[in-house]
Amino acid sequence: MLVVVVLLVTVAMRVAIVTAVVYLLLPRGPLCPHCGIEMAPLRNRFLDRLLPALQRRWCLDCGWDGVVRRVRGKPNHSIDVMSRAARS
Repeated sequence: MLVVVVLLVTVAMRVAIVTAVVYLLLPRGPLCPHCGIEMAPLRNRFLDRLLPALQRRWCLDCGWDGVVRRVRGKPNHSIDVMSRAARS
């Protein structure tokens, strides 16, 4: 029984490591990895709910399509800094 548990844990660890490496190798953000132009998102409700961290995109310029990692939008603090500078 112990041998079976050890083998299952070994397989689970391999799957986890491969999944993490593949995720980190995916291109990040909305820019095309080949030409650097912003790509159009391809919407799929099922996949968006199943894998919210990933997104399918298609480059209209070079035709590349694939899966990219989603980037969360960062708040724009430059507007706050400019309004504070204008007040002083």
